[in-house]
Amino acid sequence: MNTDCPAMENQYRALKYRSLVLLIVFLLLLSVIAVLSLCIGASSISITDSIQALVTDNGMARSIVWNLRLPRVMMAVLIGIGLGTSGAVFQAVLRNPLASPFTLGIGSSAGFGAVIAIVFFNGLVNEYAIVTGAFIFTLLSSFIVLGVSRYKGATAETMILTGIALMFLFSSLSSFLQYLGTKEEVHGIVFWFFGSLSKAGYREIIMSGVMILVPIPFILRFAFDFNLMTAGDESARALGVNVIIVRMLSIALASLMTAGAICFTGVIGFIGLVAPHIARMIFGSDHLFLIPASALLGAILILLADTLGRTVWLPHVIPIGIVTSFIGVPFFLYLLIKKTKEYW
Repeated sequence: MNTDCPAMENQYRALKYRSLVLLIVFLLLLSVIAVLSLCIGASSISITDSIQALVTDNGMARSIVWNLRLPRVMMAVLIGIGLGTSGAVFQAVLRNPLASPFTLGIGSSAGFGAVIAIVFFNGLVNEYAIVTGAFIFTLLSSFIVLGVSRYKGATAETMILTGIALMFLFSSLSSFLQYLGTKEEVHGIVFWFFGSLSKAGYREIIMSGVMILVPIPFILRFAFDFNLMTAGDESARALGVNVIIVRMLSIALASLMTAGAICFTGVIGFIGLVAPHIARMIFGSDHLFLIPASALLGAILILLADTLGRTVWLPHVIPIGIVTSFIGVPFFLYLLIKKTKEYW
């Protein structure tokens, strides 16, 4: 009697149970960090007062929590979910451990859209001109990558090379417009590229939430296909996966999530690279758990980075993009040295 199958089934159930428990732990950790973020800032508020401010009118604490800190916390969580999830998707469909939402030129194209709005459409006064420009060029970059890939067969290599070309193109165009801009325009461009949650409001949260949260159920439906695609396109096709359709739909959905994450806040790098790798080290390569784990870890990292940026140099606020770069660069170098063979 062959006992291998029951043993493997029991092992998978144990791994599944462990992953579910860990997801709950990370969700609770995210909740704790969110509550602490409401308490920490230039004006110190106790945990009790912060929680009471959410449900009752307790004066100044309620104004600080509802008008200043809660929008930042909510936007930070949404951005972390968007960048973490999209990073996991890009790494899965491109089969590249160094893939991220910015590998396909999305970050540089969004930046170019913001630069156009600042230089030509009075973006320093009209914030929504910047948002519109960043959103349009984010989707434009994605459509170019998908169009070229469709023409060439939608291979991972084609997408990566196209994205790298677009990254250099839009970065060069942004630099050219900065050279032509006024002192005030250059200052606004540089600040947008730093990334900041200072202008997060409830209207922005709703718009970002739609673009970030709606694609997640559709992405999770591809989780099993992602597992098969990590073994290679030919193996996935042999097992019934329509590789081209899955890859292109996944890239489109992940690009929409990235657009929702960065069009209101500016460029926030490395979270889409770091969060999926940390999740993979803890949860393994089953994308049914890897994707939600990347989302939770992305939210935790963004919240920690924002809280650190608000408190480490009071009364100044360090832009969140700078803080995440400090986190991401050492980890990026670690990946290059380690090559992630142990857990990729």
